[in-house]
Amino acid sequence: MIEKEKLKKYAHLLMFDMDEEEYTTLQEEFEVILKQMELIEKIEGIEKVEPMSFPFKNTDVTLREDEVGDYLTVGEVLENTKHQVSDQVKVPRVVESGE
Repeated sequence: MIEKEKLKKYAHLLMFDMDEEEYTTLQEEFEVILKQMELIEKIEGIEKVEPMSFPFKNTDVTLREDEVGDYLTVGEVLENTKHQVSDQVKVPRVVESGE
């Protein structure tokens, strides 16, 4: 089972604000997902099945061609932020390395 404290830590890192009841619900949902994953692992030959990138095949789709249009310059983008480093927008770290 995923510990509630770990969920709270991850929520904080991702800047989510949840109440205690939501953590309990999330913990229960993760438990269901983990049980489903255990069942899937028991399916014989599952390692031979190619993973899907979309839930169904749709061959009738035509994607539009990419078109070059108006874009913002680096200077225009940086005008909209207080925090910048070396012509890049600096954002808060949300992922930690390791546990």
